[in-house]
Amino acid sequence: MVDRALPKKRWTTKRLLTIGGILGILLLIFGSYYYTSGKSRLYVDYDRLTVSTVHKGTFQENIPVNGMVVPLYSIYLDATEGGRMEEKYVEDGAIMKKGQPILRLSNTNLSLNMVTQETNVYNNLTQMRIASNAALENTVGKLNADADVESALREAERVYLLDKKLYEEKAIGLQDYRSAENLYNYQRRKKKLSEQILVQDSVANEQQLQQAKQTLQGAKDALKIIQEQVGELVVRAPIDGQLTSMTAEIGENINVGERLGQLDVLTGFKVRVDVDQHYISRVFTGQTATWTNGDSTYRLKIVKVYTQVNANGTFQVDMHFLGAVPSGIRRGQTLQILLALSDEKQAVMVPKGGFFQNTGGNWIFKMSDDGKIAFKTDITLGNQNTDYYEVISGLKPGDNVITSSYESYGTIQELVIKK
Repeated sequence: MVDRALPKKRWTTKRLLTIGGILGILLLIFGSYYYTSGKSRLYVDYDRLTVSTVHKGTFQENIPVNGMVVPLYSIYLDATEGGRMEEKYVEDGAIMKKGQPILRLSNTNLSLNMVTQETNVYNNLTQMRIASNAALENTVGKLNADADVESALREAERVYLLDKKLYEEKAIGLQDYRSAENLYNYQRRKKKLSEQILVQDSVANEQQLQQAKQTLQGAKDALKIIQEQVGELVVRAPIDGQLTSMTAEIGENINVGERLGQLDVLTGFKVRVDVDQHYISRVFTGQTATWTNGDSTYRLKIVKVYTQVNANGTFQVDMHFLGAVPSGIRRGQTLQILLALSDEKQAVMVPKGGFFQNTGGNWIFKMSDDGKIAFKTDITLGNQNTDYYEVISGLKPGDNVITSSYESYGTIQELVIKK
């Protein structure tokens, strides 16, 4: 028998296993390289994402703030006189009319001062009457004396004229004539002196009377002041309004200047708003805000800024409604207000979402055109309002981006979207 050489097999089991092992190792190496050297990916369900579209439109920077409805203005009731609280005519919250009494204080010192001053006025009035009567009696006496002088002058004049005629007729001597002449001249001077005394007496009496009147008026003015002070022990409403913040109780001692309460005017309202101190350099009078109530939106304007920062890190502003005040609002009601910090302008905007907390607004996952992949894209954001961020760079209108939270994505570079 002749031995025949059998043909050698090219693909032996051993060889196939060797080649398979080598290919597996190469595949493993290639896969490891692919996944470690390329971008890290994560498969996510589309339904778990919030996809938003970047668009261009009217943008205005605003911030949400809380405001409280307060009266348009209030008048504080401070004690102008100290005393003990004796009586309360109304309770806190009462609707008051101008002049209506609110409470009554008592002050013993003021009451004693008023009695003393009343006595002083009475004494001054009595003294003035006594002085007036004395002046009148004095004047009457001087008038009587003047009447006697007038009578003596006339008699002296009669005798003088008669003796002068007789002397001219040589019926009497020169001595008799001279005696009558001297008496006449004496009575004339005496009459002139009496008239001067009457004039001086009249002036003196008038001066004395005016001084007495001034003294009496001064005493009356002092009494009036004290009476007003006593009258102010009854605290009355200076205007129509609602009494609030009255905490004084019967029997309590009230000091001068102590706050007793306040009177709120009910003819209008304003809104006092707390604003974070971060915005203190950007808030000014004249800036506007909006408040939405149901289907209606109302505009407000800042009329006063209180620059003092409170302990909670906020400062306050007062706002007035522009136009009609909304019906139904009440004192103490809290309003959610949007305060505008800039004018309206055209800008590229991206809706706000949870992504900002993880990226700080420095990047975002942008969807590919086919919507199958979202890749990390660097962006720059500007101002913001309650709904949007202003896009400075990195996105354009029409781009679709993922705005939901990235908290579970870690350092993933791309998201593979599973629909």
